[in-house]
Amino acid sequence: MLVIRQINPEDTYLIRHKVLRPNQSIEACKFENDHQIDSFHLGAFFRETLISIASFHKEKHPCFDEELQYRLRGMATLQDHRKLKAGSSILLHGEELLKEKNVELWWCNARISVSDYYKKLGLHEFGEVFTIEPIGPHKLMYKNI
Repeated sequence: MLVIRQINPEDTYLIRHKVLRPNQSIEACKFENDHQIDSFHLGAFFRETLISIASFHKEKHPCFDEELQYRLRGMATLQDHRKLKAGSSILLHGEELLKEKNVELWWCNARISVSDYYKKLGLHEFGEVFTIEPIGPHKLMYKNI
């Protein structure tokens, strides 16, 4: 059974490192907004093992007019557990929490390789492809809630 619950920022670092930044240091997996008062982090647990993570930070993107925005960062699921729908479960739970905060829009810089995944979850692309070094090509994506 899959369980989604809030976790500490430190709980995200190993999965961020393993899935998102394996060729970088663990320090690169610590985001500057992780400990902001308005930030929250969610984890999906399968049989008590953390298998998927996502972090939400209150952050306004200049391309969008909505006053209250959150940014999704560090979304990752361990390879062997991707068929459990942990990532989409985390995002749905995160959206519910964002609605409770009266957030109007959430956005992320999505890797091109997963932009179709985010589209299936209701996100829209905005603008052109851009590169984040040393990670690679990304697309700005957003969802009004």
